Amino acid sequence: MLSEVFDAGRITALRHAVAARAADAGLTGDRLDDFVLAVNELLTNAVRHGGGTGRVVVWCADDAVTCEVSDHGDGAGGRVHPDRPAPDQPGGWGLYLVRELTDTLDITTGPEGTAVRISSGVTRET
Repeated sequence: MLSEVFDAGRITALRHAVAARAADAGLTGDRLDDFVLAVNELLTNAVRHGGGTGRVVVWCADDAVTCEVSDHGDGAGGRVHPDRPAPDQPGGWGLYLVRELTDTLDITTGPEGTAVRISSGVTRET
């Protein structure tokens, strides 16, 4: 399990650590790349929109790699959603991409902060 508090200066190192943990758990190829890209988006969102710091936790259970990123932001006043933005909208694509790149996406937001949990299933060879 990986559990760490982070700020902008830790994102690159955490991306590499997440990639290593996910690969050790069995994610490979495009599935691994997609998961790491999704986690990177969550880390960046926490820094940009959640007060500059956050916590990331990554674990493997039930044939899936799961990551939760939490911060102290209010989720844009509760308007955090993974819906596809209009094609001409310059921002708001992050959570939509996270949803498309992973198997599950759960968002919890309130006055104490926002937590986003994603997972990707690991295919085991028989």
